[in-house]
Amino acid sequence: MEVIVYVVLGGSFFCNIALFFLMGYDKSKARKGQWRVKEKHLWLFALLGGSLGGVVGMRTFRHKTKHARFRFGWPVLAFLQVASLLTLVWFYFR
Repeated sequence: MEVIVYVVLGGSFFCNIALFFLMGYDKSKARKGQWRVKEKHLWLFALLGGSLGGVVGMRTFRHKTKHARFRFGWPVLAFLQVASLLTLVWFYFR
């Protein structure tokens, strides 16, 4: 059980950091009119636990803010993921 908790927390941390930097990378490519990161890859990292990093990246880089599915979907997903992680940590460490 202990290993699973740390794998979930570590995976979530990695996905959050990765998605934050992917948002900055994609914004940079968008400004230059170059090849972009596919939206399905952004969503994959968000669904794997990185939605909070995506929300922070979206606000930091002002990227994908006009797309309703990002503007509303990621914050809802982030709330659910943070609540799930807090519940996991609470049950494990109490």
